Amino acid sequence: MSAPALIEIEDAEVFRGDTRVFEGLSLRIEQGENTAILGPNGAGKSTLLRLLSREIYPVHREGSHVRILGRERWEVSALRRRLGLVSYELQMAYPRGVRGSDMVLSGYFASAGLHEHEPATDAQRRRAEEVLRDLGVAHLGDKAIAEMSAGEQRRCLLGRALVHDPEALVFDEPTTSLDLKAAFELIDLLRRLARRGKTLILVTHHVQEIPPEIGRVVLLRRGRVFADGPKRAVLTDDNLSRLFDVPLTVVERDGFFQVFPRSP
Repeated sequence: MSAPALIEIEDAEVFRGDTRVFEGLSLRIEQGENTAILGPNGAGKSTLLRLLSREIYPVHREGSHVRILGRERWEVSALRRRLGLVSYELQMAYPRGVRGSDMVLSGYFASAGLHEHEPATDAQRRRAEEVLRDLGVAHLGDKAIAEMSAGEQRRCLLGRALVHDPEALVFDEPTTSLDLKAAFELIDLLRRLARRGKTLILVTHHVQEIPPEIGRVVLLRRGRVFADGPKRAVLTDDNLSRLFDVPLTVVERDGFFQVFPRSP
């Protein structure tokens, strides 16, 4: 029996308030299929993330479904053990006094920090220390978020997702607020995780964030899949110029892609 798809969306209609964001959205991503979902602001990327995290649901209708690892219904904490989310929005939800180790431990409780009624076990604390060491930030365990750089905070947040050793990691605009050095270091870390077998889903509007280990790119525009396929076939001058509505030239180097304004 074959493994279920990591993400299977079929003919989904999705609203945010009174606004229809998706109508007839279909998207399938297999386990182990590292994928970037690229699109401009307003393309529907944030709505797609909320759909995957079960913060919102599609309109119920025959023939339409959203399945994650083969299931339509999830208890949210169970889902977060299988699908780790890393986002700037989640990072900013943490009180500034939370320590690095507690940020990682909060992954066990799907919370932004620890609470007195949620004591961590010794085994959980050992696991948090192990994850921080593996990420190269063991020294941040006792440091408050307010005293960390944005890159250090992002690594602790990644540790929060990794405590469960999930099958896949979902990154929402991973280098937001990071300087150049911290952004490069984070991308190197993503590459290492991919080589270890973690499935990466990268949601972004920055082409240069897509590491060489991601082989598939989905272009999202105005709530629809605009293009989908192997990275080199999708990241073309024509596709990206139409996606972002500006003339662009695409350059590839060492497996990374970058875009430049097209010369007149």
